[in-house]
Amino acid sequence: MKILVPDTIDLDLAHLSASGDHIVVYAVDKPIPSEHRDAEVLVAWRNTSENLANAAQAMPSLKLVQTLAAGPDSVLSAGFVDTVAIASGRSLHDGPVAEHALALVLATIRRLDVLLESQKDAVWNAPYNAAQSDPKTEQLYTLDGAKVTIWGFGSIAGRLAPLLAALGATVTGVANSKGERYGFPVVSTQELPEVLGTTDVLISILPATSETADSLNDSILRALPDTAVFVNVGRGATVDEDALLAALQEGRLRAAALDVTKEEPLPSDSKLWGAPNLIITPHVAGNRPKGSAQLVTANVTALKEGQPLTNQVAG
Repeated sequence: MKILVPDTIDLDLAHLSASGDHIVVYAVDKPIPSEHRDAEVLVAWRNTSENLANAAQAMPSLKLVQTLAAGPDSVLSAGFVDTVAIASGRSLHDGPVAEHALALVLATIRRLDVLLESQKDAVWNAPYNAAQSDPKTEQLYTLDGAKVTIWGFGSIAGRLAPLLAALGATVTGVANSKGERYGFPVVSTQELPEVLGTTDVLISILPATSETADSLNDSILRALPDTAVFVNVGRGATVDEDALLAALQEGRLRAAALDVTKEEPLPSDSKLWGAPNLIITPHVAGNRPKGSAQLVTANVTALKEGQPLTNQVAG
């Protein structure tokens, strides 16, 4: 098989090469070269939407698109025909995203953004010290005893939840169906309003779909205590940014942290940059897919053998 791999990541596909497969590196920001449009497998990572749309139109022999992203939304919206199998990079980002989510949670809980501003101004922040040690407010500054709700309880949450629990948090998941996952209780999406009122930290790891657009809206934000914090390491499309901005400006939310936004890069004139009590990181939570070569090798091998694909989401 001819397999196109992106120029945005180094993949060791020696096993496939040894099996006679032809590995070709392509540019993710340019049209697929005409001499390689006969490829049967396309591996995608950080591709432009134009590149994916071109591939969908110009590659008639394509059998598999393997994205290394945990969320396959950009590939699913590119226009590939139904006969092309699409597989996601689910699980490749579990560790890195869980780490970044934990970092953002701790940064918002401990209000490191406030302390960094004080450091820039060469100010020893005595009011912060007093608030952090005040028995009336000290619960705001710790995960020990905090109630954490993770919205979108997949494999990333499976890595993150034990880390939060180890620091003393009580973790509840939210997913399409209730039950138990990774040893933690999970409520259904319909039950989310019932747990928001006692939530100290709301973490979103939702994928971008038509059903999840603007899921974090004004009503959800108003259901949270004004002492709660919100962290998003899922997709920017799932947040009503105007509603979030209003909640922060009006003091109805203690703090928030966003690794993802609706428009990326976030324009310099976005009001989010100046929002009070908001930490922004530039979509860096999951930039290192772990085990990519193994997943590509396994799915190409399965494709040849007519076996089920790992993480197949369409086709």
